[in-house]
Amino acid sequence: MRLSGRRSGAPQWKFWLPSPRAGAFHRDVKLDIHAILPRRRDFRIGVLGSGFIVSDCHLVAYRKAGFNPVAIASRSCVNAEKTASRYGIAKVHDTYEQLLDDPSIEVLDIAVPPNAQLELIRAACARRTVKGILAQKPLGMNLAEATEAVRLCEAAGITLAVNQNMRYDPSVRAAKSLLTHGALGEPVLATIDMRAIPHWMPWQAELGWVTLRIMSIHHLDCFRYWFGDPERIFCSVRTDPRTKFPHADGIATYILEYANGLRCVGIDDTWTGPAKEGCPSDIRIQWRIEGLDGLAIGDVGWCRDPYTTPSAIRYARKGDAQFHEPRWTESWFPDAFIGTMAQLLVALEQGTEPEISGRDNLKTMALVEAAYRSVEEKRAVELKGFSV
Repeated sequence: MRLSGRRSGAPQWKFWLPSPRAGAFHRDVKLDIHAILPRRRDFRIGVLGSGFIVSDCHLVAYRKAGFNPVAIASRSCVNAEKTASRYGIAKVHDTYEQLLDDPSIEVLDIAVPPNAQLELIRAACARRTVKGILAQKPLGMNLAEATEAVRLCEAAGITLAVNQNMRYDPSVRAAKSLLTHGALGEPVLATIDMRAIPHWMPWQAELGWVTLRIMSIHHLDCFRYWFGDPERIFCSVRTDPRTKFPHADGIATYILEYANGLRCVGIDDTWTGPAKEGCPSDIRIQWRIEGLDGLAIGDVGWCRDPYTTPSAIRYARKGDAQFHEPRWTESWFPDAFIGTMAQLLVALEQGTEPEISGRDNLKTMALVEAAYRSVEEKRAVELKGFSV
């Protein structure tokens, strides 16, 4: 059944779950699929960038949540003007620097290619006009750049959050609720299986990046969100036959090993078979968590047509006659982008760290870096060798 939400007004979902004693039921487990929203919705947001992720995700989500984007700047003034007109943004700056110099901006929302992000963070920290920054993932071109971004913000007294938005996919958050309440028992094995053909951005060809820093970083961060930090990772990659620019990581597979015996396995397959070459396709992103007491299976709707297809979950415990299958209308894109901005605004309101702080995200960046090292050295790589 559907219940009224927390102070955000967002709905929560509560379902009957079997307790560890067979045949007994309780009503205490809520699937908290929504982010907590700030009391104050009028933080003045300045947006850097006007591509798809801004125009079809960030700003759609912000308007839905009642957030307050007041200015925008982009490499393309034409795109910035179009985006501003579409979403009623009053001020369009000709350059990034003009927006950074705008004293009215309280929160900076960065959506630029990763090779341009650090210098914008550096420039914002030098001015010290904004209170908070929401940076794109990956936070840097590598762990060293990400560490520098965190250092700069901490030195300037600016709160840094990272847009690891898969954490706010409804099915992912529902899974976290089940894990938090122990509904599945001790986790034994978890998998994320992506069979999808993402739309590559032009700058990826310049950087030679396909999957590890673009899609796998979401899944690695998701495993961290669910289970904490692993001890080591083994990663193997190969090229994607469809992607024509030079790259190594078209298809990525990896295993995360945890001290308690848990294993997490990711398959990030951007080929998926000849789905664009005349073969029927099987496009999906599915996850699965197997515990000692239960099983949860999720489907992330983003890679389907339309990309706003809602995510879904089904789960069951020992003693259940069938799977529980709650449903909702929210999807990863664009609804998860409410959460990534909300966690920063709540942190500014309360004087706390964001849920996805820059410093926490260094551990995700270290995991990605360890994956690259594993590929290069053809061995499992321990995370303790990376300084975060």
